[in-house]
Amino acid sequence: MIKRRQLLQFAGATTAMTLPGFSLSLSRRPDYDYVLTAEPTPLNIVPGGATPGLAFNGQFPAPVIRAKQGKPLRIHFINKLSQETTIHWHGIRLDNAMDGVPYLTQAPIKPGETFDYEFTCPDAGTFWYHPHMHSIEQLGKGLVGALIVEEADPPAFDDEVIVGLKDWRLKKDGNFMPLSEPRHAARAGTLGNIATVSGTRLPTFSVPANANVRVRILNMDNSRQFAISLGENKATVLALDAMPLPPQPLSVQALGVGMRLDIGVRTPAEAGVEIPIYDVKGRFHQKICSLRTTSPIRRSSPPPLPALPSNPVSEPDLTAAETLRFVFEWAGAMTPVSKSGHVHHEFWTINRRAWAGMHTADLPEPLAELSLGKSYIFELFNATPHGHPIHLHGLIFKVIKSDKRDITPFFTDTILLEKNERAQIAFVADNPGKWMYHCHVIEHMKTGLMGYITIS
Repeated sequence: MIKRRQLLQFAGATTAMTLPGFSLSLSRRPDYDYVLTAEPTPLNIVPGGATPGLAFNGQFPAPVIRAKQGKPLRIHFINKLSQETTIHWHGIRLDNAMDGVPYLTQAPIKPGETFDYEFTCPDAGTFWYHPHMHSIEQLGKGLVGALIVEEADPPAFDDEVIVGLKDWRLKKDGNFMPLSEPRHAARAGTLGNIATVSGTRLPTFSVPANANVRVRILNMDNSRQFAISLGENKATVLALDAMPLPPQPLSVQALGVGMRLDIGVRTPAEAGVEIPIYDVKGRFHQKICSLRTTSPIRRSSPPPLPALPSNPVSEPDLTAAETLRFVFEWAGAMTPVSKSGHVHHEFWTINRRAWAGMHTADLPEPLAELSLGKSYIFELFNATPHGHPIHLHGLIFKVIKSDKRDITPFFTDTILLEKNERAQIAFVADNPGKWMYHCHVIEHMKTGLMGYITIS
């Protein structure tokens, strides 16, 4: 493992390295913080053979990009794929032109072309990045990576672990199975059959004994929802989707597609102790990875776990907020077919409208038009028997109410709606532009459960 203080030292280096749980690409040029390349790459996922994956900078896990809160981040992106693509910086409140949504915020980046992304991260925390074009294939084959925004005044942890969750759909020889099947896309999504954590099956991360460790857990899968627990071992929830929470004991935390969880762990004083991390399914705890203590830090005991400083998110004015309603529904089994015989599956709708896709000459109407600086309440109704992680680009919202669970209001960029759940979120429309608004189960998004709002 790389300790946090070492990471800061490595920031000025020009080498590349891969270590368990971390994958740092430090290929830099004087005019950019990072150079990021999307390219076909053979990956070693199963012992049967190489997997014809897609990767950033020829590696999986992808480069961990590190930024500083409030400081500009400059990334030179090169597309060496055979397809057009873009990069979306998930959870970052950035300038709309940098959001990476094809046709809505930028032209697609063609094969062989480049694009310079430059933005400032106002919030600290755990984020990630991925394409927003040909998403089922490009994310499913490996184009996902962690984006860590360091606090302006970082809290004092002894160590850090990045836990990137991603499944793969692979045959025994390493080749891909179909990444999407309509019968699953119309339900919870097509699940993978090979589970990896930071590119490895059931990895063990070394951490110092007698230490305070920050564990950043990212669900970067296409479809799978997790329920994270440390079982009988104690852990403290620090943040959800990069937004700090009052420290609270971790029991079981649901983690929908695209969501992130920061926890603090005070490791035992002895070396050689295993701390499993589980995905809870009903009564069963399925181990997905472990922490294992190494040589202890010499002191009587670790200090209390530090709380994370709050991010500068505007508080919505609920007394003056305008309320808008959104219903997420299943569209049924009728499949549109074009005159040429091309099938375009539409299984899901928002307010009875399925996302029809977009190109230069055909930008759908927005789901809502909002006024800059005004507060809004969105009433959300998941009228389906499946969970949906509803994600809003460019904004942070506050979850204020649910008819399925007790809510202590909290800020986030994604709400995991349970089946038949009604919930309310509120936010200040303080970031102008056209912002995607969709379910982050990639097949749900691609078969209708997507739209956008405008703020002007």
